[in-house]
Amino acid sequence: MAAVLALAACGHQSAPASDAPGVASPALASAISAPPADATGGFDGARAYKHVEKLVSIGPHSAGSEGIRRAQAYIIEQLKGFGCPVEEQDFHASTPVGDVAMKNILVKIPSGSPNIIVYASHYDTKRIDNFVGADDAGSSTGVLLEFARIVCARKNAQTLWLAFLDGEEAFNMQWADPDNTYGSRELAASLALSGTLRHVKAMILVDMVGPKSPVYKRESNSTPWLTDILWTTAAKLGYENVFVNQSSTVEDDHLAFLNRDVPAADIIDLEVPYWHTTGDTLDKIDPRTLAITGHVLIASLPELEKKIG
Repeated sequence: MAAVLALAACGHQSAPASDAPGVASPALASAISAPPADATGGFDGARAYKHVEKLVSIGPHSAGSEGIRRAQAYIIEQLKGFGCPVEEQDFHASTPVGDVAMKNILVKIPSGSPNIIVYASHYDTKRIDNFVGADDAGSSTGVLLEFARIVCARKNAQTLWLAFLDGEEAFNMQWADPDNTYGSRELAASLALSGTLRHVKAMILVDMVGPKSPVYKRESNSTPWLTDILWTTAAKLGYENVFVNQSSTVEDDHLAFLNRDVPAADIIDLEVPYWHTTGDTLDKIDPRTLAITGHVLIASLPELEKKIG
């Protein structure tokens, strides 16, 4: 499962924090500082970190749990606070533990173009006792929330959808189809049924993007031209030691779109020693890594809009 060339992704084959995002806390003060937002295209790694901190404070939040309902409420509250148009996609999934109610949280930012770019993260944690998923679910959700703050407040050349996906994690310990990626499969299927999927020109997934020494390899299932845009942008920004020109194979939420012929790419560092252990805690998260990831998402968007325009 953890082999470099056969990784199954992040499912994968306390009292709530009172500080508002961007306000210093003891946990944040002890972490490695993020670069200032004016150096990362407006993306604030400290704000992203505060979102991770809040999600971790909720405790375990696996699909169908009381914890995930608190996580959903937090995500929706933040998105509405940013002025984002929020939709909730409620569905039920047949799982090894029975029927489980799940919820994808969607933001649809309109433009003058019918073309859609989807940015996605899963927010559910693995069903392991005391597993809070700081990196595995928290980091990518924090990045996508901060990304939402920026793109919801501006005009974009293409229509942007942000998808906070439920049910990525397998209910069994091992990753085996179809026990995984419930939310992304539900979203892709519903878009295909409605006819909207033909307008989706790219899907970018972020997952496990918080470690202190990140290494993002080119995911081999991903669409080459889309990966090229992300990795070339990263190199131009000076992040070639993070977005490296090596490859790995990861099964993750992007497959639901690839399987329906939608170009998709996955940004992930799965090769961390705490993956799917109770050691996946807030101290593993570096605000600088969150900022680097978000900077690449923001800086690559104009090139991606031009490509699909």
